[in-house]
Amino acid sequence: MNETLKKGFLLGLGAAVSGKEKLDSKLKELVEKNELTQEQAKSVLNDFVEKGEQKSEEWNTKQFEQTKKIVKDMGIATKDDIDELRARLTELEEKVNKET
Repeated sequence: MNETLKKGFLLGLGAAVSGKEKLDSKLKELVEKNELTQEQAKSVLNDFVEKGEQKSEEWNTKQFEQTKKIVKDMGIATKDDIDELRARLTELEEKVNKET
């Protein structure tokens, strides 16, 4: 499952890079034709990059939530579960030591 997620991420990343390069090329063309100013082209490109970063954060959040669900469904103990068990074990050891 992890390999599939990795491949999907890399595919999306490749598409984003390709899309950015094509957009950059088209914007340069529009600037050369005086259909856009250099500032307008920079603004459009910055908006594209910003939206890409937002989608990346959104994807990371979804991936994290999906991973948590898979871990829970598989019954794998989390760090919090283990810490809770350690605390209970320490408490029980202290009780046993007091009684002896």
